[in-house]
Amino acid sequence: MLSRRNVRIKVMQVLYSMNQDKKLGLEDIVRRYMDNVKKSYDLYLFTLYSLVRVAEYAKQDKAKKMAKLLPSESDKQFTASLSENELTTSLVQHEDYQRMLRQRKMPASVELDNIRVFYQDFAKTEEYQQYSRKSTHQQEEHRDILLLLFKHLVNHEPYNDFLEDHFPNWVDDESLVVGAVKKTIKALPATAHFYEDHRPQPDTVNDFGEKLLRSVVEDDDELLEVIEPTLRNWDADRVATIDMILLKMAVSELLSFPSIPTKVTLNEFVEVSKLYSTDKSKDFINGILDRLMKQLEKEGKIQKQGRGLKG
Repeated sequence: MLSRRNVRIKVMQVLYSMNQDKKLGLEDIVRRYMDNVKKSYDLYLFTLYSLVRVAEYAKQDKAKKMAKLLPSESDKQFTASLSENELTTSLVQHEDYQRMLRQRKMPASVELDNIRVFYQDFAKTEEYQQYSRKSTHQQEEHRDILLLLFKHLVNHEPYNDFLEDHFPNWVDDESLVVGAVKKTIKALPATAHFYEDHRPQPDTVNDFGEKLLRSVVEDDDELLEVIEPTLRNWDADRVATIDMILLKMAVSELLSFPSIPTKVTLNEFVEVSKLYSTDKSKDFINGILDRLMKQLEKEGKIQKQGRGLKG
């Protein structure tokens, strides 16, 4: 589930925390990094769970409509298909998935008041009203309404606030998690171990992320020695903290990861700087890394494996 960009961001964040708290050692921030990776996966599980809970509220909606003294014709036509279809129930009745949720105490984290508000907001849409009045559906109609519900939720500010309250990393991992949940919905009914498809992989988390993190910390002085000559009129102490961290990470990646093309490294760190540093950082990072790449290639220090990887 985690891309290398997501991992770069998490490495940058723990390196920044180490810069701000001098008491933190390498193993401290490695543990913090691993915890942040776990939170990303937990956020995926939680987001999917909250979606299912909103869908399940259709049963309560139906019960309330039927309990009216004089239910309207619209009330009588209403079905709880959003909850009772085979796609939703494949998650509700999935024993391994539900066990994982209980282990993480997620059921206790979702307040019914929030679920009701999210459902009632979606219930106002014409698409849901048409869907809920139909007595029979094709499976694709259930899939489409679940996707529409999820799209509605992630575009609903209270839902974003709700997720961020439980998982502050929602701000960083939103696009990642949204993509993973959409893929899950499109693949429903849920298979035996569907959630494993989105578990962060060791080659990304450990072989890339942890290695990058350790190399930046362990080779900090050497990386600074490489970077300083390219700063020209800039004093290293005047470079923004995040920018210096990104430069060190990029240089480490250029030198220590032979399978990653140099242009990929350059472009990725420029993009991360757009998201997490100052307005001028993009051009600064791009310029410094461009000069560094040329210098390191000239000195024969960048060794890439595979055809075309230097370009």
